[in-house]
Amino acid sequence: MQTPAQHDARRSGVTYDIVDAAYFKKRGLRRYAGIWSLWALGVGAVISGHFSGWNLGLASGGWGGMMIAGGVMAVMFLCLSFCIAEMSAALPLGGGSYAFARVALGPFWGFVSGLCEHIEYVLTPAVICYFIGAYLGAIFGPGVPEIVWWVGTYAVFVALNMVGVALTFRITLGITLASLAVLIVFCGMGLPQIDIGRWALNIAADGSLLPGGHGPFLPMGWGGVLASLPFAVWLYLAIEELPLAAEETIDPVRDMPKGILLALATLILSGFAIMAINPALPGVGSWQLARSGEPVLLGFRALMHGVGAEVLGLVALSGLIASFHAILFAQGRQIFALSRSGYLPRGLSLTNGARKTPVLAMLAGAGLGLAIMIALRLTLAEAAGTVIGGVLLQMAVFGAMLSYISRAAAFLALRRDRPDLPRPFKSPVGRSGAWITIVISLLTLVCQVQDPAFLDGTVWVVIWLMLGTGYFLLFARHRLVLSPEEQAALALPE
Repeated sequence: MQTPAQHDARRSGVTYDIVDAAYFKKRGLRRYAGIWSLWALGVGAVISGHFSGWNLGLASGGWGGMMIAGGVMAVMFLCLSFCIAEMSAALPLGGGSYAFARVALGPFWGFVSGLCEHIEYVLTPAVICYFIGAYLGAIFGPGVPEIVWWVGTYAVFVALNMVGVALTFRITLGITLASLAVLIVFCGMGLPQIDIGRWALNIAADGSLLPGGHGPFLPMGWGGVLASLPFAVWLYLAIEELPLAAEETIDPVRDMPKGILLALATLILSGFAIMAINPALPGVGSWQLARSGEPVLLGFRALMHGVGAEVLGLVALSGLIASFHAILFAQGRQIFALSRSGYLPRGLSLTNGARKTPVLAMLAGAGLGLAIMIALRLTLAEAAGTVIGGVLLQMAVFGAMLSYISRAAAFLALRRDRPDLPRPFKSPVGRSGAWITIVISLLTLVCQVQDPAFLDGTVWVVIWLMLGTGYFLLFARHRLVLSPEEQAALALPE
């Protein structure tokens, strides 16, 4: 009689190697997180997008286009978060996108979904690291090469993540609260001074500066709204990382849905506040903000003068640091999960003794992200600084959109094929929410590939996907391991 693994191998074209208990003992994680740790991880992972990145979309759609695009993305991420909350409570596994797609759609699509998420979490810290370097360069001047800032940032925060999950969550909570406090102070100071007509609406239809302001709400029309969508993603991207912490959460069935939805509610309020206020500040304006790598610092300089603004600029780094630290956590856990199951080289999933952190997975992801940054710096040596950040951002968003589509597809497949699966939390928007996620994600992808400024970046992501898929088909699928994610998929009845 065939075992479930043998049956799945015959049906799906994969093979499982037999491993002993020592294999998983060397790859154990430690439970620590509760609701507020998850809330801090979710907010912290995203909050950097409120400090830098989103503002580049002002050049594509103007202030009105960016506000509408932000609203569209808020709807999409609300629908996506409901889907993830349902699946994370029903399948409290640490593999994230890979785990959901593996259970719902089989080994091949599980790997492809995991690969898309892998691309997202390798590139997203690289984007944030770029903007950290931009902030530090603006504060301390051009004397230090930006690559030094990049290497130093990765070195410090990879080291902190290696210490252990308890310290990781404590640091995440602290710097997330600090970054939210900075945004509250910024918005509180700026709100009485904003002039939307004079400053926020200072972009003409051809993208040029309107010195007197009072331009159209949608200077590039509805096409500008569509072109702004990839940048509006940056206001919420990475909230979906929370299920990667399932094996380090004390009660993931109860706490994961609450943590995701509380974090998203916080981010929607923060995102709309910063989009409304930052471009409308006197002396700033949408046109200038669209070309800045440090928009909050630019706003503080307009609100304050002298040393105070520089000190607050350093404080404003808390948002970027919170996200960098939080997404390095997700990057390591995502590579860990794929490696433990055999989809990536198994050695990457080894954890370091009593600390129970996937050191090699974090080092591999950080090294790859840093190498891509340096390669872009050398390739785009003559380009304006924000172009490098924009290319990295578009690459990360491209991978993210594909992973969102796969999550929504997994949700729909589980609703159709596993109606009896216990669901402690059920999405109030059901299948409609999943379809909304798919449609908006596809629309964003179409907008991305039509932007000639960033097309090369998306092409490299496609090549990355092709190489990864080739690795799975030629090698990895013959050496899988019955990890918790694989066992969960096989345990469900046909």
